[in-house]
Order: sequence, then C-alpha cells, then structure tokens
Amino acid sequence: MKRAAGAEPAARLPGWRSRLLLLVMLGTLAVLVGRVFYLQGLDNHFLRQKGESRYMRVVEVSANRGMIRDRNNEPLAISTPVESVAASPADLSAQPADLTRLAQLLEMDTGELSRRISDSRREFVYLKRQLPPEDAARVAALRIPGVFLQREYRRYYPAGEVTAHLIGFTDVDGRGQEAMELAFEKELAGTTGSRRVIKDRRGSIVEDVESIRTPQDGRTITLSIDARVQYLAFRELKDAVQAQRARAGGVVVLDVATGEVLAMSNLPAFNPNNRGKVEPARTRNRAVTDLFEPGSTLKPFTAAAALEAGTVRPDTVIQTAPGELTIGTRTIHDAHPLGALTVAQVIQKSSNVGAAKIALGLKPKTLWELFDHVGFGEPPRIGFPGEAGGRLREYTRWRPIEQATMSYGHGISVSLLQLARAYLVFATDGELMPATLTRVGTPPPRVRVISPETARAVRRMLELAVAPGGTGPRAQVPGYRVAGKTGTARKLEGGVYTQRKYVSTFVGIAPASSPRIIVAVLIDEPSAGQYYGGAVAAPVFAQIAAGTLRILGVPPDAPRDNVVLPPPETPEVREEA
Repeated sequence: MKRAAGAEPAARLPGWRSRLLLLVMLGTLAVLVGRVFYLQGLDNHFLRQKGESRYMRVVEVSANRGMIRDRNNEPLAISTPVESVAASPADLSAQPADLTRLAQLLEMDTGELSRRISDSRREFVYLKRQLPPEDAARVAALRIPGVFLQREYRRYYPAGEVTAHLIGFTDVDGRGQEAMELAFEKELAGTTGSRRVIKDRRGSIVEDVESIRTPQDGRTITLSIDARVQYLAFRELKDAVQAQRARAGGVVVLDVATGEVLAMSNLPAFNPNNRGKVEPARTRNRAVTDLFEPGSTLKPFTAAAALEAGTVRPDTVIQTAPGELTIGTRTIHDAHPLGALTVAQVIQKSSNVGAAKIALGLKPKTLWELFDHVGFGEPPRIGFPGEAGGRLREYTRWRPIEQATMSYGHGISVSLLQLARAYLVFATDGELMPATLTRVGTPPPRVRVISPETARAVRRMLELAVAPGGTGPRAQVPGYRVAGKTGTARKLEGGVYTQRKYVSTFVGIAPASSPRIIVAVLIDEPSAGQYYGGAVAAPVFAQIAAGTLRILGVPPDAPRDNVVLPPPETPEVREEA
C-alpha cells in the first residue's frame, strides 16, 4: 500500500521513554502514599497544627464580678449571665437575606452590620452586647456560619434609684464607672481567665481542649448601708423635694457608735439599670461631692469653742439688742430683735448677733482649730470618688467680719457628710471617729476633740432648739428626746448672695439621752413658699429619725405624747439667712 503524496511518516516514541514515564508516575504515587502514611500514622502533628490554626481558638472566660450587699447581706449589686452576639469575619458565610434578618434582630442598620464584618482579617468582633435571652435565641436560630453567642455578665441593681448614688454603675464591659463600683473596682472585678477551644465553621464551640488560666471571681463588698433605712431616707427625701418644689436634696444617716453610714440618699436620682439614658449631672453623689454654706448648723461649734476656751458658760448672757451688729461696713442681722439671751438661748433661737459676739470674744485660732479638728476643710476620706474637702480659710487671714460670719456658717463650705460627721462630737461626748461606707467589725479608734462636759452642754442646747421656743420644733419625734439645729443660708452666685435661692438644712441627734443616730437633711432651693430649715428640713429629720429608731429597735426615752408644738397663732421663731 503506497503513502499518499506529501504525507509524513508517523512519529514513533522509543519504548524506553514510555516505560520511564510509567516508572516516574508510580514513584510519585508511592511518595504520596508514603507521605500520607507518615502524616496520618507516624506523625500527625503537622496536619493537626494546620487544622487547629483554622478551628482552634483561645477564648476569654469572664470572671463573675463580686456582689455588693448591705450590712444585712441584702444584695445591692449583682451580676447576671447574658449573651452577646459576636462574629468571626474570617469564617463568616452568609447570604444577603441572612444578614438583613440578623440586622433586624439586632436592631442595627444593615450597612453598619456589613461594615463591622467586612474585615476578613479579624477573628472576633462584637455585633451586639448583652441581649435579652429571647433575642439571643432568635439570633442563634439563624445558624449563620461565623456568627455565635458569647457569654457575659450584666450588672443588675435590685434597689434601682434608691441606692444609685451610693452604688454607681458599670459600663458594658463590666468596669465600674461611679461611686462604690468605681471605688472598689479592683476588688470587685476579679481576674479574667482563658481556655483553648475548637470551633466549627459556624463559630460554635465543639470541643473544650484545655483551660489556660482559671478565672478568679471578684470579692463581695459589704457596705455599712442598711437597705431598710436607705429606702426610708429616699422616700422621705423624695416626698419633701416634691412638696417643696426643690432643685435637689440630700440625707445622711450615721451610726453614732461606729461612724458607719446607714443611709445616704440624693435627689435628683437615676436608674442605674437603664444606662442608656443616664444624665451625667444626676450621677454625682451630692452628699459627698457638693459643697454649701452650712448656715446656722455651725453655731453649736462656735458655742463649743467658747465653752472650751472658758470665755462663756451656758448661762452667760449675751446682749443681742437691737437685733443687729455693725462691723466695719457690714451689718449682721437677726430675723427679729431678741434682746438679752443666754448662750443656750443663742443656740435655741439661732441668733446671728449672739453667735457673732461669742466668736469675736475668741482668738481666731481657737475657732479655726475646732473647725479643723471636726474635719472641715479636708475630705472625709471614706474612699468615695470625688469626695470634696470644702473651704476653711487659714485663720491668719481672717478679718473681724469673717470671724463673725463664720460663727453662723457663712464664709465656710462643707459637704453634707462632713457636717453629719462633725456632729458626732456632740453625740459621743466630745470624741470624733472616721465615717465609713463599709461595715466595720469593731468600733474604730476615736480622737477627743472637746471635753465631755462641753459636748453634753451643747447637746442640751440642741434639745432646746427643737422644743417650743426654738427654731426646730417640727423635728420632734414621738417617744424620743431629740437634739438638733436648723440652718438657712442664702446661696452664693457669682460671689454675691442671692435674695431668692436658699439652702435649708437640719442636723439632729437621737435619742438625746443616749445618742444612736445622726441624721443630716439638706433641701436645695425650696420654692413652694417656705425656705427656713425649721419648716423645710426639720420635718424630714423627724420622719427619718422615727423610722430609723424603730428599725434599729432603739427603746424610747420619752413618753409617746412628748411632742409639743407651739400654738398655731404663735409667731414662728426664725433665723436670719
């Protein structure tokens, strides 16, 4: 058979080349089989390492934040488990419809959701923190690969606004932001732990490999607060602030035996369980951070300084007529002419002229030292964030008019806690101790400030102040003898005393025969027609003191019908603001 014209002969490969190719292929297969056998049977570390790099994660294990409780172990701040929605962008696989549905459940804009998950290099990103259980269950039901739930803890405050200023609150990461939550952040926070886990492509944990670091839960903090007294103080303060249409208010209740704060309440308040709507101005604890001129509540300290110095006795007569005293270019007034008064009556009727004359009979250093020794001019050091020290000018710079006005609480500034603590010297027969917001096992050491005789003498004067003829009869408590002092002070604005804005105060001791509690009340800018401390703050003291003494089981020291109010037609004894 002949080849066609122009046809090329078919190329033929040598036989050895095909055999060589076959041997190479068989050899390659043998190498692969050997490699597989080696990796799977003899040394599988390499494959395991590669697999783990894709599915093994180290996750943080949150520590349970410590509880805050009151002196009777009632919870004031607790942590409850919640779920947060997180994603692993590197593992995320979702259809647009799934992302739209997820955004709806999380109440997010779809664009915002897409932005958060767009960086495929990130291994972890929160989508929504601390969801309610039912919402978290709906998210989990979507079963979107790379989207998963993360267990966290949310802070809950059972008493809400009643203890808000004392306890404070935490941020979304569980860090203390205000008050005791901030002050005890280190003790409450504990230490987070970590563990190594294996997650599937959906981001769910399928195996718990090992614990790297065990979490250490935070420590429980026991406060000195009595939740029952705290609620009572808040309720009575709230009623008073509303009735007086006041700008703000505060109450401090101290245990005389230990210096423990049994209650500390402020208004306006806020709900720490609703962090999204907290106004910064409402979060500060005014009883600790805000300063004011204490007015006539400082007159007992002026009397005590003079008694200690020996310049007066309780029955020493001070002439206050004609109801005013001019010093240089300034004139001090009484609310109405009072004539000749004993030192005890100066306190009972709250005479500015009488207090000024008593003070001017002292060396400036003598009065300053007593103010300094009871804690005015320096922070109370109770460990509360932002506690104020107040203003007490050095006595070497006092002018006579300043010494006179300081005797009745003008030209000096204090916090409500400072004022309440200072009254301890009259309740403890002349000794002072630190105030504290945490429960103490044994009474703290005391420092003597004035003699027992002086302290008891002033306490008797303070009993007169709440009796008929004094400025605070509305502070009387059925079944108990009480002692206390009213205060009414004009507010300073721009360095000038206003004519229409007042701070009304009352500080009282009960029972007067054997003191157990001190209650300090402040009503800021009452505007319902009354502004004298005896009319505005004293009734609040009476209600809080009566309830607290019952709660503490303090036996009465007077007949139940001991309250004696002046007849309605009797002119009210008032103090000059």
